[in-house]
Amino acid sequence: MSEILLDISLPGVKLFKKGKVRDVFDLEDKLLIVATDRISAFDCVLPNGIPDKGKVLTQLSAFWFNFTAEIVPNHVISSDIDTYPRALAKYAHILAGRSMLVKKADVIEIECVVRGYLSGSAWKEYKTDGMVAGIKLPAGMKESDKLPEPTFTPSIKAKTGHDENITEKKMIDLIGAEVGREIKEKTLAVYKEASEYAESRGIMIADTKFEFGKFENEIILIDEILTPDSSRFWPKDKYEPGKAQPSFDKQFVRDYLESLDWDKNPPAPKLPNDVVSKTAEKYREAYRVLTGRQLS
Repeated sequence: MSEILLDISLPGVKLFKKGKVRDVFDLEDKLLIVATDRISAFDCVLPNGIPDKGKVLTQLSAFWFNFTAEIVPNHVISSDIDTYPRALAKYAHILAGRSMLVKKADVIEIECVVRGYLSGSAWKEYKTDGMVAGIKLPAGMKESDKLPEPTFTPSIKAKTGHDENITEKKMIDLIGAEVGREIKEKTLAVYKEASEYAESRGIMIADTKFEFGKFENEIILIDEILTPDSSRFWPKDKYEPGKAQPSFDKQFVRDYLESLDWDKNPPAPKLPNDVVSKTAEKYREAYRVLTGRQLS
């Protein structure tokens, strides 16, 4: 099993922000994002990580940022450590394969969720009132059914740390009509292009989420995109509506945690070795199927 990297130490490099999975460092005119092997579920970071997870997230995001660059610009400057500032050279063994130099953008505080299929929280909401984020859906839909068309369902971070689904109207109240319209259009355009490509490779993207920021008055994609952490990836050859689907993402971890007597508050339980190794296998397989390459 590969070494699991849970904490990033870069003495002399200023820490900008420590997230659940990524540590971000401030290089003054740009940022260095380093993806650890930490894994979170239900907004709790689990005590043990997933080998190679940070490398999958970084390298798959790099693939997708390049793939979608003509649809919407993004924050990537480079993921090649040979192009990094010389002061980072001594940390090459840590940064290789799991880091990116990115532009410093002003974050637009909306989670841009797009759904192609009825699953997860959307399925729970639909069962209650036949709607998702204020959008009325056809009656009689089953779990994992394909939606009539990809549906934009924005969310925000609530005070508890959990994502809270909001209506488009509320989004517009928060960020304005023009910005709201643009990020919705870009979200749907990226999802359409990416999901068609992924399906040609045998993976269905059931849903995913994007984050945007503003850089020099231009709206750009930031953070990560279309990874097993931010998306539901289903194997096309096993798709069967009417139930939950097998997946290449961290749903496997969520399902294990749901089987425990845990109230979803910290501290989170430790994952057993078989769940860790199976999850690592799913992440690597998602990368291999989507990119056609083995993880470097």
